[in-house]
Amino acid sequence: MVIEKELFDKIDPGRLPQHIAIIMDGNGRWAKKRSLPRAFGHKAGAKTVKEIIKAANNIGIKYLSLYALSTENWLMRPVFEVKALMGILHDYLVKQISELKENEVKLVTTGDISALPEKIQEVIKRSKKHTADCKKMVLNLCLNYGSRQEIISAFNKMSEDGISKIDEKTLSKYLYTGNLPDPDLIIRTSGEQRISNFLLWQIAYSEIYFTKVLWPDFNTGELYKAIIDYQSRERRFGGI
Repeated sequence: MVIEKELFDKIDPGRLPQHIAIIMDGNGRWAKKRSLPRAFGHKAGAKTVKEIIKAANNIGIKYLSLYALSTENWLMRPVFEVKALMGILHDYLVKQISELKENEVKLVTTGDISALPEKIQEVIKRSKKHTADCKKMVLNLCLNYGSRQEIISAFNKMSEDGISKIDEKTLSKYLYTGNLPDPDLIIRTSGEQRISNFLLWQIAYSEIYFTKVLWPDFNTGELYKAIIDYQSRERRFGGI
């Protein structure tokens, strides 16, 4: 807690990133290191989700996007692991939605939710409705999400609407994230240094922070380190 306080004191509250997006990686490796089934890593990761949402909200982050389930995860992982992930997601929303409401956190989602089990779709809809009026922070859960598919979907929708001349503003509006600002800071845990089909259009000028810390071990202090690193950079957006 002392180290956490020291890190907190180094943060400039006037230069916080408005939108942080996190690729939550390393649950499986965390479990393997402990000779545990992968599902235990996902459960530990869910506890980290709760901590990071609270920390981001408390410090004043306005938008937090969490890459919870990619289209590749959905298609390529073993059925039993996907079922475990769905169960953890369901239990998390059921147990935490009142706390999100209490802390003025609005839940939104990015991705093709229609492909998820009906039970999950229903709890997502209830959770969104329950938090619709919350105004302190927006929590964006990216579920069954892939950026390439998102862009293709946007072009198809524009075609259906008869739009023949496309500019950046129009395309952005048709993306799943049309109502969200682009991320200022992307964080990826576990030591991997790639984007993995995450918000490819939206992160054109995002700062990227890689850490070797596995997601279940990524705590409030680690979030502060990422923000401090972000604030040490000069953002020029292509200028001099």
